[in-house]
Amino acid sequence: MREALFVCVCVFSIALAGCETDSNGIATSAIPVNGSVSDISPISQTPPATFTVQDPTDVKYYPSDEPLKLALEHFNRGHFGIAAKYFEDAVTKAPEDATAWVGLAASYDRIGRFDLADRAYKQAIKLVGETTAILNNEGYSYMLRGRLIEARRKLLKAYEREPKNPTVLNNLKLLDASERIIRRDD
Repeated sequence: MREALFVCVCVFSIALAGCETDSNGIATSAIPVNGSVSDISPISQTPPATFTVQDPTDVKYYPSDEPLKLALEHFNRGHFGIAAKYFEDAVTKAPEDATAWVGLAASYDRIGRFDLADRAYKQAIKLVGETTAILNNEGYSYMLRGRLIEARRKLLKAYEREPKNPTVLNNLKLLDASERIIRRDD
């Protein structure tokens, strides 16, 4: 038995002694092909990477990004209920993603689930703090609810941070117009 093992080791050692690897990492045989040492044949040649084949270590896409991508797409199309479902999936897969939480809150606002929107905004604030975008969205949320005093407070706080932010400015104008209409009805 030991003799058979010894013979196998010797045979594999001789076989491996005839192999080389070139500078590109391609294994070649040291046995001449056409009688010339310069004509060493590749044993296994890996095709070079093309633009359609990505390096597996170059990670630019994660499967958990797919629900967020779909959620944003549906939100932008006005499909807020579908967007909310995708945002829910996104926050389940990536609970530290503040963008997904803010999107979820905005979707809930648009379908009138303000209780769930408040929870989602709180989670986003825990992750990134009160950003201008979150303050603006909360202000818009309060405006949708008809709670105009709270809406003004949030929007003014966002305005203090970024006085030239066009979204905040637009929402303040919308709020002013809403207040004028409500005062006339009284």
